[in-house]
Amino acid sequence: METLASLPTLRENPHLMRRAIYPGTFDPATLGHLDVLARAARLFDEVIVAVAEDSSKDATFPTAQRVQLLQDSIRHESWASQVQVTSFRGLLVEFAREKKAVAVIRGLRAVSDFEYEFQLALTNRRLHPDLESVFLMPRETLSFISSHLVRELARLGAPLEDFVPPAAAHALRQHFGKK
Repeated sequence: METLASLPTLRENPHLMRRAIYPGTFDPATLGHLDVLARAARLFDEVIVAVAEDSSKDATFPTAQRVQLLQDSIRHESWASQVQVTSFRGLLVEFAREKKAVAVIRGLRAVSDFEYEFQLALTNRRLHPDLESVFLMPRETLSFISSHLVRELARLGAPLEDFVPPAAAHALRQHFGKK
């Protein structure tokens, strides 16, 4: 098993690809998720958005649709060529190992997110000591947005444009039978 000390560094190999995994259910992806993704794309050579197939959460949209909505939402972004959107099943650390990722990206909206994310990061470190956790915060104007909140707004017929990309807004309206 590779250890942190045995991994090549950028100084030793300037052509080394720095790949990060940005996992989540993305049900749906919000503007906050996309803001975190844009920030991650500035820090890493490649970011794999990993849509969880076997989450304990009851998903509104099937996995394939969540992947497609994300792809549609980032298609025209300047950093889209650095991002791959796919799904995964099983342990995140195993997926990260398979993809040769050096980091996991996690978004923090508020202090209340930190305790849970801290537990995940320490668990992931125990399972894969060489995988770093990188916490990024979305723009403060997006920090209150959650997928749960957006689904509730959609169910009640509220405008969604300030919370999710157009593809997700359209899919939510269709799902909840709203205009």
